[in-house]
Amino acid sequence: MRMKVLLLIAFTFVSVAINVRSDHELFYQNDAASMAANPLLVPLTLIPGAASKGAVCLDGTLPGYHFHPGFGSGANSWVIQLEGGGWCNTIRSCVFRKTTRRGSSKFMEKQLPFTGILSNKAEENPDFFNWNRVKVRYCDGASFSGDSQDEAAQLQFRGQKIWQAAMEELMSKGMKQANQALLSGCSAGGLASIIHCDEFRTLFPTSTKVKCLSDAGLFLDAVDVSGVRTLRNLFGGVVKLQEVQKNLPKSCLNQLDPTSCFFPQNLVNHVETPLFLLNAAYDAWQVQESLVPSSADPHGSWNDCKHNRANCNSSQILFFQDFRNQMLNYIKGFSGESQTGLFINSCFAHCQTELQDTWFADDSPVIGHTPIAIAVGDWYFDRKTVKAIDCAYPCDKTCHDLGFKAGRSTVVDYQSPSGDDTSTTTMTYSSSTRLTYSAGLYMLSILSLITHS
Repeated sequence: MRMKVLLLIAFTFVSVAINVRSDHELFYQNDAASMAANPLLVPLTLIPGAASKGAVCLDGTLPGYHFHPGFGSGANSWVIQLEGGGWCNTIRSCVFRKTTRRGSSKFMEKQLPFTGILSNKAEENPDFFNWNRVKVRYCDGASFSGDSQDEAAQLQFRGQKIWQAAMEELMSKGMKQANQALLSGCSAGGLASIIHCDEFRTLFPTSTKVKCLSDAGLFLDAVDVSGVRTLRNLFGGVVKLQEVQKNLPKSCLNQLDPTSCFFPQNLVNHVETPLFLLNAAYDAWQVQESLVPSSADPHGSWNDCKHNRANCNSSQILFFQDFRNQMLNYIKGFSGESQTGLFINSCFAHCQTELQDTWFADDSPVIGHTPIAIAVGDWYFDRKTVKAIDCAYPCDKTCHDLGFKAGRSTVVDYQSPSGDDTSTTTMTYSSSTRLTYSAGLYMLSILSLITHS
């Protein structure tokens, strides 16, 4: 018995140690309690012919993906998840990125757990569990959209070519026979799912049901607490360095500059394919790195507030409310389109599709009693119109907020894009213990939907 306890402690320590790493990203891993649920582990596959097409990671290594085949009624349905993990906007930050899994397949995990929207269990992923599920790894630093190089620094900026090579590979694996397809992505991958949404649509015949989902990809061109547009400066560097403008919508570039057209608030109205926006109204990454970056708060007057919302004063809360209002204003036109979907909850969170706790569990975030997984499914299958916008903070008591202290659940870490290549912040989800949202509750939600339709 004592040996089992020691092994469990050691396993927990290793799980946490693996997660606290120094990359340009927000990174999610299930904790020891979640790992005990035995999630499906899916091996990494490198794309063999990618190099001949110029589709390589920042360091020239082959890009890769994780694929688990569908079965039963989902055998001809596909969900593609584009991995996130920030951006690199300077030669220095991209050179550093080459030494991580976000810039080189040499450092990528050989297996990844498929949870949330990638789970193969009906009780964890009711609508997509038996689909072909794919996670495309992110190693270019520009949301799969750059196309240039820097020979002196030995950097390859080939995100667009990686995207194309991955799609060609998946089409050869059976995706060309798909009767249903969903392109999704988290964070920088959520931005990529918006950029490539219409391109994804063109891969299939008109008879195929194709839609796109952006999770935590609604990055705003907002002013930080010091009056500077920190994220615009970051995005401007990414666009210029990696020549992203080559792959942005011409309809947007005819109206705005390339950096503006890299911002989702300006992109979404140019997407013709049905698109769903899932976002926290107080996106935790944007709060930390765009609204209140350390460069904008040199005296640390926001530290207590960022660590715990209960410590925020009235003017700080007002600042966050203004950010939410900006988000809602930017998507006003988008939300009026009949084919679009929305789930904007009033949480301090970031990325809610890949983590089981937030996607579909007994204590998952909800709007109007509907968890995220059901809302996305309702929208995709046209069961219900989904335009869910939460009331303002602090009304939602179902949130799984990200904090900066040791928590009971998921460890999240990312590197600041400010240029300090060694600066790492660790955040944790503070409120969740993993419980599976039961099939019985799912059936009750479906019955309720039928009753009220």
